[in-house]
Amino acid sequence: MNNAQSNFDLEERTFQFAKKVAQYVSKLPKTTSNIEYSKQVIRASSSVGANYREANEALGKKDFNMRLKISRKQAKESSFFL
Repeated sequence: MNNAQSNFDLEERTFQFAKKVAQYVSKLPKTTSNIEYSKQVIRASSSVGANYREANEALGKKDFNMRLKISRKQAKESSFFL
């Protein structure tokens, strides 16, 4: 894969996003609220990539669109918790 293609590889980018969120969260102080929000942001950020990959394996256009919308929703949720 050339560099131009890798810049648009959303499967890899969403994986890296989830990985970076987990790394960021691991550096936060272990307060009660940080622990709870950390759990939620880790779930949401990893769900972005999981749902995007599911969309790529969709059974049809409607299934693809639904899974892509779910992925977008999880990205917005991740942004909220961050």
